Amino acid sequence: MRIAYLDCFSGISGDMFLGALIDTGVSSQLFEDTVAALKIEARVEISRVQRSGIAATKVDVYAHGEKELPREVYWEQQAHKHAVEHPDSPREHARTHSHSHHPRAALGEKHATAPTAVFEVVEHTPHAHVHGRGLKEIQQIINRAPISEGARHKAVAIFQALGEAEAKVHNTNIELIHFHEVGAVDAMVDIVCAAVGAEALGVDEIVCSPLNVGGGIVKCAHGTLPVPAPATLELLKGAPVFSSGMQVELVTPTGAAIVKVLAQRFSSFPAMSISRIGYGAGSRDFPAHANVARLTVGASLAASLEHKEHPITSQQVICVLETNLDDLNPQLFGYVMDRLFQEGALDVFAVPVQMKKNRPGALLTVLCDPSLAGTLTNLIFTETTTLGVRRRVEDRQSLARRQVTVATQWGEVRMKLASMNGTVTNYAPEYEDCRRIAAEHRVPLKTVMHEAVQKYLAADAPDREARGQ
Repeated sequence: MRIAYLDCFSGISGDMFLGALIDTGVSSQLFEDTVAALKIEARVEISRVQRSGIAATKVDVYAHGEKELPREVYWEQQAHKHAVEHPDSPREHARTHSHSHHPRAALGEKHATAPTAVFEVVEHTPHAHVHGRGLKEIQQIINRAPISEGARHKAVAIFQALGEAEAKVHNTNIELIHFHEVGAVDAMVDIVCAAVGAEALGVDEIVCSPLNVGGGIVKCAHGTLPVPAPATLELLKGAPVFSSGMQVELVTPTGAAIVKVLAQRFSSFPAMSISRIGYGAGSRDFPAHANVARLTVGASLAASLEHKEHPITSQQVICVLETNLDDLNPQLFGYVMDRLFQEGALDVFAVPVQMKKNRPGALLTVLCDPSLAGTLTNLIFTETTTLGVRRRVEDRQSLARRQVTVATQWGEVRMKLASMNGTVTNYAPEYEDCRRIAAEHRVPLKTVMHEAVQKYLAADAPDREARGQ
């Protein structure tokens, strides 16, 4: 199986993803033809640049002859130009004016365009004046484009995700969300080319790393917002994220939407045989930090399990929740553990600790999928006496697992098997099955477990002999 690993150590944006696709071998002519086929007065310019010494491909979008800029740079320029042209106007007026009117009309002259995902919310009134394109119109443009059905479906899904995120942030209906004229063009280029390029990459799965979201604040059409911007954060629900401390926006709404739709899962670097590597450049060149997205393409080594060529293990990103408890009634602890497992925790355990004032306590640790971290944290707050829960994202490497059933004289027992390189390395009977049989037939639990193991070994003996074990 061919896979692509998208490494977002410096975040992700639409143009970074397109650059990485081209750098790994997707035809730049494909993007140029796709943009021309959309018939939206846009074009792409492709160049080779360096970001902190790393050579990468840069894709610039020109809408109506104007080049796209990072949105914080764009809105800073607008505020500055408005202040120069209208020195007596309050600074706040410049911001609200540029949001409520078409960006270019606000200044009355040509300039570089704002990036994708420049939205406004319109009202259904007789005199409502809409400056941009609604999602329905954008979907019609995409559906008319001569691209494959699969790419068309992905592009529409990405736009839908963007619109839903903005609608939720603004507490409005998705039909009222409109892209500004220029923003719609930039977004269509990035999103449609991302869908077409991902298909042309010819992989069965796109795996994404945890995303570096950056930090600080960003200036946009709606004013000053925290990083990640609200819509970006909404799109990143369920995705593992972190901040390296850089005070700049590294994940854009368009980049987040592309990852949300195109990436099948999140993981640390997967086991793979590498064939191609590509780097897509971001707009800014930071000192001592390569502002690129890296795309690695190759064959998944999981496919070689049956040939036993590589020691395969499963890798995934998990969330670790921890809290110290020194005043929880011990009678409640078992109930809390059961609830956590019921809600989807991968593992729950406690370690005795000595806490302040020499009190004996317990360190509660919960392992879970990042998408469940919020739910399980709330459960811990609700069911325990803790005042705080620590959270971190870690990589977990584990053996491949499966189950088989063996028949004992008292009934069937499931056996849990763990394997590496296609060879079973650990096996154990399912405790709950053995406990139930022991209680029903009044047989010692250890006797049931022993017979289950013997039955498994007897059934597996021919295979182990063939393997020379």
